[in-house]
Amino acid sequence: MYSKEEQRRLFDLSKKLLAQPEPTDASSISELRETIIYHEWRYYALNDPVVSDFEYDMLYKKLQAIEAAHPQLVTPESPTQRVSSDLTEEFNLVEHLTPMLSLDNSYDAEDLKEFDERIKNYLGLPADLDIEYCVEPKFDGGTIALVYENDQLVRAATRGNGALGDEITANIRTLRSVPLRAEFSKFGIAKAELRGEALIRKDVFVKMNEQRAADELTLFANPRNAATGGLRTKDPSETASRRIEAFIYQLGYAVDANGNNAFGLLKSHDDTIDLLGKLGFKIPQDTPPNLERKVCKNITEVAAFCVEWQNKRESYGYEIDGMVVKANSLELQQRTGSTAHHPRWAIAFKFKAKQATTKLLNVEFQVGKIGSITPVAKLEPVALAGVTVSSVSLHNEDFIRNKDLRLGDTVLVERAGDVIPYIVKPMEELRDGSEQEIVFPTNCPVCQTQLVRAEDEAAWRCENPDCEAQVIQRMIYHVSKNAMDIDGFGESQIERFFRLGWLRNIADIYRLDYEAIAQLEGFGEKSANNLRAAIEKAKKNPIHRLLHSLTIHHLGIKAGKILAAEVQNIWELKDWDEERFRQIKDIGPVVTHNVIRFFQHEKNVEILKEMESLGVNFTQTEEDRPKAVNADAPLVGKTILFTGTLMKMGRKEAQAKAEAAGAKNTSAVSGNLDYLIVGEDAGSKLKKATALGTVTIMTEDEFLELVGG
Repeated sequence: MYSKEEQRRLFDLSKKLLAQPEPTDASSISELRETIIYHEWRYYALNDPVVSDFEYDMLYKKLQAIEAAHPQLVTPESPTQRVSSDLTEEFNLVEHLTPMLSLDNSYDAEDLKEFDERIKNYLGLPADLDIEYCVEPKFDGGTIALVYENDQLVRAATRGNGALGDEITANIRTLRSVPLRAEFSKFGIAKAELRGEALIRKDVFVKMNEQRAADELTLFANPRNAATGGLRTKDPSETASRRIEAFIYQLGYAVDANGNNAFGLLKSHDDTIDLLGKLGFKIPQDTPPNLERKVCKNITEVAAFCVEWQNKRESYGYEIDGMVVKANSLELQQRTGSTAHHPRWAIAFKFKAKQATTKLLNVEFQVGKIGSITPVAKLEPVALAGVTVSSVSLHNEDFIRNKDLRLGDTVLVERAGDVIPYIVKPMEELRDGSEQEIVFPTNCPVCQTQLVRAEDEAAWRCENPDCEAQVIQRMIYHVSKNAMDIDGFGESQIERFFRLGWLRNIADIYRLDYEAIAQLEGFGEKSANNLRAAIEKAKKNPIHRLLHSLTIHHLGIKAGKILAAEVQNIWELKDWDEERFRQIKDIGPVVTHNVIRFFQHEKNVEILKEMESLGVNFTQTEEDRPKAVNADAPLVGKTILFTGTLMKMGRKEAQAKAEAAGAKNTSAVSGNLDYLIVGEDAGSKLKKATALGTVTIMTEDEFLELVGG
């Protein structure tokens, strides 16, 4: 539809229009319409936007403002005069019983206040009158419309263009959260149309992608795409396999057997949601601890509830991109009515953007604690989910090559979990030929040692253990929470003490001069004493923490605990050969090789001797010793693996029960596996275990019966 040159022009025009603080004049109207139509095509037709939702909304608002100032210039083809479409040609089209309109957007308390004032002005209500609102999550999934007639589900459709939608009845019938029968007739309703959102719980989505990776299938981009794609599949069994759920958030249409309005005694939106809950639909809950829906007495309370949810959105089980604010009174909704685009009585409070576009300016190459070279993108600063992002990890050379990233690219950046930013993709259609290839270094950027890359690894490494960057990173990790857990001793202090010449290896951490530290700006005697206490406490740590803190490649927390359980003193490992390591079931050849190599390095041994002389514990503690298991425990000496989704307990709880029964948990199917416990949607691991023929396969209930509940 658009050439690359045209897309670059429209993208640049979008940025220009966004940079204008206010709509200029009627001459801007054609440019705004042109860019908005382009971005709608990218979002709805290709499902591949090049601007964030926030940026699109800003363009839309600018167009609305100009058209409001110049109503004579409004045309039927303007984006403001229609509802965006997501129609496909694969399904029958059906007409909704009432139009499914879009929502106007707000971004802060001031926008909500203006919305409240608009309703009062429109209805001629006093400015100091409190309007009651119902607020609920704005789910980020696929919008659906369900029609029930004579208590039976007779039709389901996508939102489509708001008037017509794709019929997906067979697929929706597979959703267990959607009742096939609901007794509307008990409330005098013969025919009803409900609105809702089909979506996939975040933890389910993670497991789904893990299974797809194991089955060597393409991973889903996000829960929204997986849900909307599942609604439109031609095979209902595929829909069922994605474990889609449906939240119902509105009773949009209700008539009795004679076709008359059947809302009856329902006076508020909140009443209708409660009714739907009573009929068995999944609805936003209005009681603690799951306070998803709240009736607020005024717009000030609404704003506080929206901000509360913005702060806790990532802890919620489903993807949401805002909150929906609705005038609670059905009578007030009817009096207020709608525009061609949105209801006047409802608005969306949009959370801060999680995606944005920006420029890739440069790439720096950083050296990690085991010499791994990590490329870090330096970006034109961009606001993203409440923070300014200017640096993003590019992981490794393969990541750069697979995404075909180039210096000067316009890139789409996302903040995963509102914490870790990453580059989703470059906007290839916006390239103008000035972009440059990212050249990966052949030598360490710090010590100039030639880099090497193992055949089975993605990372290039500097193999000089004395590389200054590695030394600093090893000390930073040594004091971290996952390792020796020295409270109050972080990256900035390590780097500062290193620059002062006080730290040259991890042993120096245990011989710091606290009197000198107390004299430093920003410390003082109290801070120095606190640091002393934290380090003295760390000296008494169990040896599994010490082993993990030494940055031996591939020796993680689990392997550290396994080795600590096998020795009375860390020095025993220095004398072990490969045969001794092979006697330990869960220690593989890679860890074996790396531990032996570590103790063969004379400088490592010297550092350990210094640490021991400085009082660091090298002897097995009670915490290091394996937990005692009764000899007659049902799973003594057995290995066990859980796959699929467990319905009666979480994975960690199940693994704890297995350990208490004497079993060792493992992560892969092999000839050493004794038991495979199968939950819902088990995939390739079940197939592999079945093919082996030596693995005992159990259901979750059989496992619980075996271990005693």
